[in-house]
Amino acid sequence: MDKFDYTLDFKTIDFRQQPELYRVGKGEQGVLLVEPYKSEILPYWKFRTPEIAHQSAQKIYALFLEYKAQADFVGMDMARKFLQMGYTRSRRYANHKSGRKYGKDDRTILPREEDPIKAESAGIFYEIWQLAKADPDYVMMLDRHRHR
Repeated sequence: MDKFDYTLDFKTIDFRQQPELYRVGKGEQGVLLVEPYKSEILPYWKFRTPEIAHQSAQKIYALFLEYKAQADFVGMDMARKFLQMGYTRSRRYANHKSGRKYGKDDRTILPREEDPIKAESAGIFYEIWQLAKADPDYVMMLDRHRHR
């Protein structure tokens, strides 16, 4: 697995112009760093209610498909990461109303307080994330990108 390279100057690199510098990393690594994709996708990333989560996940998946049509692997992977982050963040709030998993002082795990609304939002993102992650063209381009 490619480690995400946090040493790059993310303020100056346009990854659409220099996709060879992009490393997939693990999970959501770099999701809020890689431009211009962060700025293109972030405005649509919302999960407060299931209705909002549905609109958000559909829009981000539409961007995934646009990047796919342009053979833009970095864009596809960034859209996949935002879908994954939609799932993980809404799941975090589904489990912990404050969004905090750990206590401030001693880092103990706080008790779970299940929020069915956020859990439904998480399910919406999860379904679309899995669809993107399993897309045959995405899988092929991921393999090709890692071997370059």
